[in-house]
Amino acid sequence: MSRWCVVEVERRRSAAAMARWRRPWGGRSMRTTCDLGAMSSKALLLVSKRKLIALSAFCLSLHSSRYFPALALGDTSVKIEDVTPRILPSGPLFPTEKRIAELFETNTYSVVNIFDATLRPQLNVTGVVEIPEGNGSGVVWDDSGHIVTNYHVVGSALSKNPKPGDVVARVNILAAEGIQKNFEGKLVGADRAKDLAVLKVDAPTDLLKPINVGQSSALRVGQQCLAIGNPFGFDHTLTVGVISGLNRDIFSQAGVTIGGGIQTDAAINPGNSGGPLLDSKGHMIGINTAIFTQTGTSAGVGFAIPSSTVLKITPQLIQFGKVRRAGLNVDFAPDPIAYQLNVRNGALILKVPGGSAAAKAGLAPTGRGFAGNIVLGDIIVAVDGKPVKGKSDLLRVLDDYGVGDQVTLTIRRGSETLEATLPLEEANI
Repeated sequence: MSRWCVVEVERRRSAAAMARWRRPWGGRSMRTTCDLGAMSSKALLLVSKRKLIALSAFCLSLHSSRYFPALALGDTSVKIEDVTPRILPSGPLFPTEKRIAELFETNTYSVVNIFDATLRPQLNVTGVVEIPEGNGSGVVWDDSGHIVTNYHVVGSALSKNPKPGDVVARVNILAAEGIQKNFEGKLVGADRAKDLAVLKVDAPTDLLKPINVGQSSALRVGQQCLAIGNPFGFDHTLTVGVISGLNRDIFSQAGVTIGGGIQTDAAINPGNSGGPLLDSKGHMIGINTAIFTQTGTSAGVGFAIPSSTVLKITPQLIQFGKVRRAGLNVDFAPDPIAYQLNVRNGALILKVPGGSAAAKAGLAPTGRGFAGNIVLGDIIVAVDGKPVKGKSDLLRVLDDYGVGDQVTLTIRRGSETLEATLPLEEANI
């Protein structure tokens, strides 16, 4: 064998051995491995190309006019005037629109923005300056500077037991030129039971525009109403709706229940409290006070304290600093206890103080007999012919009377029905 043949044989043996040594996957050849690698590279390159193309298309879609002005839509031969629509004149308002606009423009100057004085900006322990949000609204009552609002609007300041004349709020009054002017609101009087409070500001007479008060007793469900206030700090906001219901029990934020409430679907939100509810003549028929909601915003069910209640409470707060409520000054059994004593209708009298008007009229209290059995006292079933179902009902009826008013009580004593006439006294609250 020649030398060339020997070399060729050795080269082939070395190549075969090297091929066997490079088979890591079940005997697949190096050629197969190289083919897979080439295929993977091609696939990766193909995906990268697709991504690059997609990204380029996206960028060009955002800035097509910048990179390819020739592709931008447009026609330089078109004039601006040719592609601008004709602007129609607004024309006169419809009668209903004009009336609502005029009512707002007339009454908005009687509505004020109220901020609780205890929530003034201050530096807290963390070094952060806290700025309060608007608390609520109010109405200008007279040209003496009296402002009527809700008790709960200034509730934080009232919880500190301020004296009459103490500053409890800051009051913003809208001037004719549209500028808000700030004044200190001094406490005149407050009544938590009706969620009403009266403040006083030292403002010039020409800035004070007293609200016109209407009769809430003449309201009818379905008639239009308007609410003006400062919801969420947006001052002098108008909402329009209708009277949705009458004689509703209002569960006020002051924690009391107020009878005779007005229900409306005019949007009332936090900040509207203390503002007026107006009828279609622009007369105030109520003070907005509460909303029924599960979200904290208007759900189409708002409530206002009727103007009949406001007219009764406000003058007393101005004159006395408190409300003088009329009552019989006798102790009545709570309705659940009266029910346990088999009193299904009427207010059961438990005690009658000596020397009171009720004692002089001969009203009998509840006591015990010789055998220790309970002897029921007089049960008041009507006041001036108005039926009374229980203690809470009696208090609601007496709320319409004043101190010194004469009333005729219809009472049930045993099997007898009697009448007694007596003057109402100032209730001991």
